Amino acid sequence: MTSKFEAGQVLDGKVTGIQPYGAFIALDEETQGLVHISEITHGFVKDINDHLTVGDEVKVKVLNVDEEKNKVSLSIRATEEAPKQQAKPAKKQQAPKQESDTAGFNTLKDKLQEWIEQSKEREGTFKN
Repeated sequence: MTSKFEAGQVLDGKVTGIQPYGAFIALDEETQGLVHISEITHGFVKDINDHLTVGDEVKVKVLNVDEEKNKVSLSIRATEEAPKQQAKPAKKQQAPKQESDTAGFNTLKDKLQEWIEQSKEREGTFKN
């Protein structure tokens, strides 16, 4: 039954059933295949019913034929061109920090020198 189909073929089929995990597609009078939810379209599919209904005519590509189990794995998205990805906007580059900038927070490096000096002053106070 499945021996007349082979991986890579593109065929026309008809949606015969929809389940949460995929859609069943009739390839001919005797053979039915499954389009897994991940193979419905490019991108995320939350609900198959948003994309397919029973009776729809669809173009499918045969992904795999398992003659022992009499199963045909199909893909609708493999017959469609992938959408062009929009270029992500370039990240804004931050201006290099100016070390002479005294406004705002002091860097740890600047504060460290100040703390060392304070510590030396305190040591002198305690030794007397």
